[in-house]
Amino acid sequence: MSQTPGSSSSGVSARAWRDALLAVVAGFVIMAVVAAAGLWCAGAGDLPGGAFPHVVAAVVVMAAGGVLEVSGGAGSLAGADASLSVVPLSVSLAGALTAGYLFLRPLHNRAVARPRELIGRAVPLVLLWLLALTGTTFLARATFGISTEDSPIGTITELLDSAPTVGFRVDLPGTLLYGLLWILGLLLIALLVSRRAPLPARLVRFHSALRPAAFATMLLLLAYVVLGIGVGVVVAATQGHAERTLAVILLGLPNLVWLALTLGFGGAWEGNVEGPFGLPMPQLLDQVLRGSDPSRFDVASLAEQDARAWWLVVVAAVLLLATGVLAAVRSPAHVRAWQHALHLGVALALATLAVCLLGRIQAQFGLSLLGLGDVDGLGGQVRLEPVLWRNVGLGLLWGAVAGFLGALLARPLHRRGRVDEPSAATGTSPERSGTPPER
Repeated sequence: MSQTPGSSSSGVSARAWRDALLAVVAGFVIMAVVAAAGLWCAGAGDLPGGAFPHVVAAVVVMAAGGVLEVSGGAGSLAGADASLSVVPLSVSLAGALTAGYLFLRPLHNRAVARPRELIGRAVPLVLLWLLALTGTTFLARATFGISTEDSPIGTITELLDSAPTVGFRVDLPGTLLYGLLWILGLLLIALLVSRRAPLPARLVRFHSALRPAAFATMLLLLAYVVLGIGVGVVVAATQGHAERTLAVILLGLPNLVWLALTLGFGGAWEGNVEGPFGLPMPQLLDQVLRGSDPSRFDVASLAEQDARAWWLVVVAAVLLLATGVLAAVRSPAHVRAWQHALHLGVALALATLAVCLLGRIQAQFGLSLLGLGDVDGLGGQVRLEPVLWRNVGLGLLWGAVAGFLGALLARPLHRRGRVDEPSAATGTSPERSGTPPER
């Protein structure tokens, strides 16, 4: 019995909702597992009042683009001021890889798709993602007491029953806005980096310009993460503090290794670390940033403290050149070296911009007694900001250099005349159609 167009359309729609539900559930479960493991290693499992699930939910919300509001209080005795702005990129990356893969999987059967079909696949996923994010925000709220035992204020706060507290909750409108941008950006990147995902017929001509450079840049970022995991495991096994090191790997490893990438090609960051509080970071970076005044640092200033920092330049040079070769190998043979340079330069500049925007850190807590100023030992801040245009500009420059050199090195690897891009007329590509490439 033949199927009517309406029933076929409803079947596709039902499958789209089912696939979207699977992607959203898997993405949030993976993020929750990674966040819980990282927080457990960091010691958050000992938080009082059953607060651990609330903290896990807060980390998941931040990883998915959410906005966390931190507040402090100490009754009528003292005033507290707190703020936190950081993206746990390990959790974000785990969720992005999971949801992105499950979004692309049903589309890996042809080279060309109608825009209506792609929109029909994306809309359910976006709606369900925002719904799951909204549900998580209601769990992401808690209040904690701050210990004052080692401070002069401790005895007074005990007598007056006004111990300082700090709490957090989610800003729902801001979370939905940034969460929408997060999931839309993920879907766009997933379509850009996957050679097997279909494109609308009008965009097929951009296939050779966008996808090889985007895919190679994505692999560059993932290569830094893999190297970081290897270094972290070695540090955990040989230098002690294994739980703290694993917490960094599970919560914020990309925050560190992608910063290392920007430093390796000449970028710079600035910030400061003050007080007893601090986010886990390499000791060298903590030494450079420690102090009340903001400090700007690059690989040269780090090398003044430890000459091993120059290895960041070596690693960046090798991996950038490998990225250029990979992008050239995956491109059609007719693409010229200057075009490779342009494509990879733009791709690396955009990736650097994303790393700079996502890698910012702002954390602060201050407690003032009777309006007389901050109490020593109970206040501190961590701030880390990119020198944005320097980093993005150098990303564009060195991406172009790597693309040009990679194209020259990849010439012997090309099979001349092969054009590995889909045909808008047939909806297939040479490597999938079974027909030999033109010579």
